[in-house]
Amino acid sequence: MNQKSILPDAVAIIRGSELYPNLRGQVRFYQRSSYVLVHAAIQGLPTTNTGFFGFHIHEGSSCTGSDFADTRGHYNPAEAPHSSHAGDLPPLMYCNGNAYMSVATDRFNIADIFGRTVVIHSMPDDFHTQPAGNAGTKIACGVIRRT
Repeated sequence: MNQKSILPDAVAIIRGSELYPNLRGQVRFYQRSSYVLVHAAIQGLPTTNTGFFGFHIHEGSSCTGSDFADTRGHYNPAEAPHSSHAGDLPPLMYCNGNAYMSVATDRFNIADIFGRTVVIHSMPDDFHTQPAGNAGTKIACGVIRRT
């Protein structure tokens, strides 16, 4: 495997909200010919009753505002119903404060998501409540940057 194939095409450095200052991590994005591989490595997740956290790409370009309000809604260029938004990703699963997840998606290309945000929510996504899956508050965020 050559060096180019293992370096991500984009990365989001995740930081927690004021309530979760120890929440941090990295989400890496790898463009492949017909899909994008998304790999998340997160530390410092809070203990929850469910152990799952909503995980989405949002259309906003900044992790600012009260409770990361400037991230706006899920990335959804086709105006599809939830859970068919381009930015809908599988939930993160808690394991001793950590979560690791890799998923392949053909819902977007890397160029579509540069400058957008990755958000971790306090609750799991229920995959049917409109417009955003009833995933709770935004507890962590990172801006997707070209590497």
